[in-house]
Amino acid sequence: MGIFITGTDTGVGKTYVTRLLIQNLHLAGIDAVGYKPVCCGDRDDALIIAEASGNLDPDLVNPVHYKSPLAPHTAALLENRPINPQTLIDGYHRLAAAHPLVIVEGAGGWEVPITETFRISDLAAALKIPVAVVAANRLGALNHTLLTVAAIQSRGLTCAGVIMNQLEDEMDTAMITNKGLIASLSGVPLLDHVIHGQDFLDIQPILDLLGLPQGN
Repeated sequence: MGIFITGTDTGVGKTYVTRLLIQNLHLAGIDAVGYKPVCCGDRDDALIIAEASGNLDPDLVNPVHYKSPLAPHTAALLENRPINPQTLIDGYHRLAAAHPLVIVEGAGGWEVPITETFRISDLAAALKIPVAVVAANRLGALNHTLLTVAAIQSRGLTCAGVIMNQLEDEMDTAMITNKGLIASLSGVPLLDHVIHGQDFLDIQPILDLLGLPQGN
């Protein structure tokens, strides 16, 4: 069982939200681990997820790593190390065989290329798990979020909802109104609005979606 965390873009806080989700699932008694199929640039995101997952082996959490901070397909071409998408799929199933819930964090946005013919969206479709969208709460978030939700649904996948992530302390009019409009405009739930520096996440919608009881 799993859930796929995608973003409306790079730098929107997917790793931050993934870490919070794993940590709060643990507090609820759920054995959840994270999975970062491919990292490009530094490996910090994968190390954060590995630590939150109970100090798992980073190579299990992140089977493919490129040093170039580029889209995976571009990094693979530059470093002459092509990606076999099956490696990413197998890595998920390896973790899923040992843990009841795997939180998969994508790279960048929904249509980021992994190979010339295989994208982040194809990976989520291959895993056949619900998708949650992380959106940075800022001007433009409505457009980017609506496009991403529509693209997820066009693949026949379940969009679990949207998590709006506040990247700054200050909130302007766009930020305030975004969180009030996103559910009605997108047709999917606002799972949470994460304020800047927040160290908790409302996991109840995720538990309900997956049919998981709260543990302890």
